Amino acid sequence: MNVPLVTVLGRMTLSFLALTGAVTAFATRGILHCFEPPIYRRQILRQMLEIGYYSLPVVGLTAIFTGMVLALQSYTGFARFSAESAIPNVVVVSLTRELGPVLAGLMVAGRVGAAIAAELGTMRVTEQIDALTTLSTEPFKYLVAPRIIAAVVTLPLLVLVADAIGILGGYLVGVYKLDFNEQSYLRNTTDFLQVMDVVSGLVKAAVFGFLIALMGCYHGYNSRGGAQGVGTATTNAVVSASILILTANYLITELFFAR
Repeated sequence: MNVPLVTVLGRMTLSFLALTGAVTAFATRGILHCFEPPIYRRQILRQMLEIGYYSLPVVGLTAIFTGMVLALQSYTGFARFSAESAIPNVVVVSLTRELGPVLAGLMVAGRVGAAIAAELGTMRVTEQIDALTTLSTEPFKYLVAPRIIAAVVTLPLLVLVADAIGILGGYLVGVYKLDFNEQSYLRNTTDFLQVMDVVSGLVKAAVFGFLIALMGCYHGYNSRGGAQGVGTATTNAVVSASILILTANYLITELFFAR
């Protein structure tokens, strides 16, 4: 028996609205617990170490090679129009506005979002979260709030480091491979960079950090079905966080730079 298209679309719409409502309620509850005592400072510091410090190698490698490739490809394109002098400008603006926050966010989503979902999912299927409730410990305050706070705080710091490393990568290619004058390259970089470029990137990073922690916590906290459920929650956390990062990136860019 064929199901009418209207019925299928209606079910999809209702499922989407139900999921949106559940995520919104989860996010609201998590945010409220970030500001209500008690604050588990040791948990927050541990999560900052996990999310920030241990993500530095992958974010740094991604940033430096992105800056190097960006300088090289810009030279290939701009040489056709004798506009090679604009390469430092393109590198610094592209990294601070877009590539730094987005690539760092995607790398952290793949590494940290999966880890959060797997950890909370395992705690859910082994009933450790229920045990916290039995011990009069609010799971949201002990598990969700520290991860949200840590991600929102540490991701902008990671993006600052990624911006610096990416600009360094562009500088190395520009000076040592493309034969740019060192002082001229640095002057063009610093003169063209504006405060709003960096601020917009840091705002994006904070939003991305929130989305990564939210998706990891949501899918892990609500996982069901044993080991298979934990694997599904991990996959869903990474995919949903990546999609939300790209969507939020456009919306924030529209907010800051639309004319």
